Amino acid sequence: MKVIVDLCVVPLGVGVSVSKYVAMCQNILEDAGLKIRLHAYGTNIEGEYDQVFAAIRRCHEEIHAAGAPRISTTIKLGSRVDREQTMVDKLKSVEAKLEK
Repeated sequence: MKVIVDLCVVPLGVGVSVSKYVAMCQNILEDAGLKIRLHAYGTNIEGEYDQVFAAIRRCHEEIHAAGAPRISTTIKLGSRVDREQTMVDKLKSVEAKLEK
């Protein structure tokens, strides 16, 4: 089953800046072969359910291994079974309505 996920991983106990950990997670998601789109407060991910969640687990494992004692993660998840829909499809649908 394909999913689109909005992921926000926040390492705790590592100071104010977390960009180093965000970059680690981005690399993990890219290495997993997932379609991703970074935004100001997280990352959109598109892929097969099991692959997406395996990569999210790796993000947690690697961030803990890099010294973060705690991680708070927010996940929003969408799936469709009536038809395939990509992140690009969803954006184009809204953009088309904005042009009117």
